[in-house]
Amino acid sequence: MSDYEKPSRAEDEYFARQELERRKKWAQEQSAKMAGDEKEHVKQLHWMKCPKCGMDLKEIQLHGVTVDQCAHCGGVFLDKGELERLEHHEEGVMSRVLHFFR
Repeated sequence: MSDYEKPSRAEDEYFARQELERRKKWAQEQSAKMAGDEKEHVKQLHWMKCPKCGMDLKEIQLHGVTVDQCAHCGGVFLDKGELERLEHHEEGVMSRVLHFFR
């Protein structure tokens, strides 16, 4: 007789579970990579484009704060934190207008 024994059912199940977990992890990694690639693709399509008309945005200085303005429709768009910087810079009417958007 040989010294090699047939794997038990428990061993077969263990290795089958290990293989399943490995495949699940690979599938999750591939899904995350695709999501990241898709996110980057969408970002490139919309980067510095006007959300209103789709034309290119240009950066301008507004009271010492760099904001984005559409050359076509004239819309002004603020990134995170720019509203607060404008608010600290301006007093009076501008401060009240900016407070309205909060």
